[in-house]
Amino acid sequence: MKKRIRNTILWIKSKFLLIAPGKSAVKGAAIGLIFLTVSLVLMNSILFTFEIGDPWYLLFGLVIIIVAVLLGLLGSWLIKEISFIPRIYRVALIMSGPLLFLIVNEQLVLVAGLILISSLLGAAYYIFIKSRFSALKIPKKVIVIFGLFIGLIGLGASVYFYSLTGLDVDPIENAALLSTYKIAAILGKSPAEPGRYVVKKFTYGSGKDKHRPEFADKVTYNFITDSVNGVAFLDNWKGFSGWWREKYWGFDDKSLPINGRVWYPQGQGPFPLVLIVHGNHSMQDYSDLGYDYLGELLASRGMILASVDENFINSSWTDIKGRLEKENDARGWLLLEHLKVWHKWNSKSDHPFYKKIDTTKIALIGHSRGGEAVAHAAMLNELEYYPDDANVKLGYHFNIKSIIAIAPVDGQYEPGDTRTKLKDINYFVIHGAQDADVSSYLGSMQYERISFQDSSYHFKSGLYVYGANHGQFNTSWGKNDTGNPFTGLLNLQQQLTDSTQQEIAKVYISAFLEATLLNKKEYLPLFIDARKGGNWLPETIYLSQFEDSNLKTIANFDEDFDVSTTSTDSGSIQSDNLSVWRESEIQLKWGKKGSRAAYLGWNYELEDSLKDEKAIDFVSDSLIASYSLNFDTTAFQLDSASVLMFSMAESTEGSNPKSSGKWINEPNKNNKEENVETDKANSTEETLNSKKKKEDESEEKKAEKPLDFTIHLVDSAGQSIEFLLSEFSPLQRQISVTIWKSDFIIGDSQSETVFQTFSFNLGKLAKQNSSFQPTQIKTIKFVFDQSPSGVVVVDNIGFGREFNK
Repeated sequence: MKKRIRNTILWIKSKFLLIAPGKSAVKGAAIGLIFLTVSLVLMNSILFTFEIGDPWYLLFGLVIIIVAVLLGLLGSWLIKEISFIPRIYRVALIMSGPLLFLIVNEQLVLVAGLILISSLLGAAYYIFIKSRFSALKIPKKVIVIFGLFIGLIGLGASVYFYSLTGLDVDPIENAALLSTYKIAAILGKSPAEPGRYVVKKFTYGSGKDKHRPEFADKVTYNFITDSVNGVAFLDNWKGFSGWWREKYWGFDDKSLPINGRVWYPQGQGPFPLVLIVHGNHSMQDYSDLGYDYLGELLASRGMILASVDENFINSSWTDIKGRLEKENDARGWLLLEHLKVWHKWNSKSDHPFYKKIDTTKIALIGHSRGGEAVAHAAMLNELEYYPDDANVKLGYHFNIKSIIAIAPVDGQYEPGDTRTKLKDINYFVIHGAQDADVSSYLGSMQYERISFQDSSYHFKSGLYVYGANHGQFNTSWGKNDTGNPFTGLLNLQQQLTDSTQQEIAKVYISAFLEATLLNKKEYLPLFIDARKGGNWLPETIYLSQFEDSNLKTIANFDEDFDVSTTSTDSGSIQSDNLSVWRESEIQLKWGKKGSRAAYLGWNYELEDSLKDEKAIDFVSDSLIASYSLNFDTTAFQLDSASVLMFSMAESTEGSNPKSSGKWINEPNKNNKEENVETDKANSTEETLNSKKKKEDESEEKKAEKPLDFTIHLVDSAGQSIEFLLSEFSPLQRQISVTIWKSDFIIGDSQSETVFQTFSFNLGKLAKQNSSFQPTQIKTIKFVFDQSPSGVVVVDNIGFGREFNK
């Protein structure tokens, strides 16, 4: 057999040689290619030289040609050198490299390590077992033994490293726990506690599901649904992937099923209706089962929850060539088709759910791609026609009051090639810092694209949770966010347990739905300050962003490019001694947030020994940095129930500018090279006073102290009050996370700008100065007098109202 294959290869080679170009042809082809390229470069240089009138550009063109020649020679030499690698090993590298790259989720350091370890062990094995080690000369024996030793050490270290849950990271101080005053928790039972209703369950569907009897023969006749045609909303249901998808499910994109599993309260009703939809996952590993913990809870508290099955448009292993693309509009549209079924049941006098549904109180919840899809559903719900094809009529107009996005993506589908904008709807997004799937806080983008225009009360809120991952919001997805079965590649050390993460989800999702569907306003403070739910929530770092329809904005920094103006007419902004002052787009890990903010930095160049001290104690008043907003006091109708509000985050860029050019965007290391040199006396004193401190820090690195500063308010009569940011909370340092274990090897971590909303009651603050009139405020001034250096990002400065007023 081997001989036959060899002869076949030789025959093919002999036939190829009959038509293969000779040396003259190859030489001529090379000269022709070089001549054309050089001629075009020279022609371009000459023409452009005459066009701009600068003869030096002709020299620049000649230099480009010389550099190109040198690069060609260098590339040829490298290819020649690689050809010296033995053929069998060259084949192994070319084959194994890409496969390992995919298996270890594109982590090059692991690919290199695995190639090295396996090569050393394989070489040693063949030398010892298949060859004669004893016949080798001493230098080669030493190399073989050393290679075997390195390979075994590497193998052992890899197995140990893989078996670890993860590694410890630098400690992060929880700024919210350092507040200067006691936070009063919301009274009453946790919204995550079961309610008074008995929970009942059923499933509905096409009655034809090939794999799940709960959507097939177990569906009673009252709950059998018709299929829907999704061709207008789905692209690329074709090829091998489409063939297998149809073969597996038994239907195509013209007959999509309406399947769901339901938890509902026993009683007359009517009850609010909530639909929840999963995101993308392996279509054969069904995702709709994973929200049972929410179904049980919400039904017990008087709401109907239906977990919608959309597994048939999820990914499959067959998506090698061709797959469904940009299908999140289809996910949203299917939710509306489910709502159509529920409305039909509610109106049929002979149906078990006749008048049991309060169709004025509807909410949608989505996870991952489903988290984007619920926004699309809310958008499509308001339209008469599909925006990408007006031949498709919509016209649903259901009363969707609230949407919840759990770790959503954003922009996977763009209606009319733009992002979905919503108005006059309640919105809540929750995202985990340890998310290894959607590792950027993309839901904060949709948050920015929600506005309030009517006279009803609405609010939007975002919650960022340190330690939460992507999958544990769904009980069937678990710890593995990547779909890669080698879960040991992930750093799970900082990850919350599944029960802890789901408890957080239950508290917030239940509170949000009760506040927006059942008008339980007592839960509203939770969405601006997680400490208000301190009796209900597990301890971790929470960052909350909040805005409601009562907020009257002084500055949101989106109106123009003039840093000295506010968003209100006749307002003005000024600063003193800032080392960073600009207004620019907020950057996330994955793209731009869709909103601009003010970046404010200061650096007093204090010695390291003073970095934890108050700046005001060591810096002259005339050098203290500040940022002031001045505005017409009549523009805001303030009273004792008014609150000052703004959102703020730390930026890790440098707090000192370059000597010329743009601002430094490197992390602010705040070390001796950035600060003035410590004199000998201070260094000696620091050494004597902190010897034990340094010994302790050798075992555990100290967390950076959160940022703080003073806020001044001035009224129209010149009376003022001042208070620290920390009266609400110091500013949380930017949260840095390590997702992959390999990130520890290369020293990599991830972070991004995540805001916390701050709120200060004017009536309570005014008590410190009886002459101060909180209804006549004309100036807000941030005075950076506490921390010696830092950069903050501030947005949406304005006045809102106390929740209980």
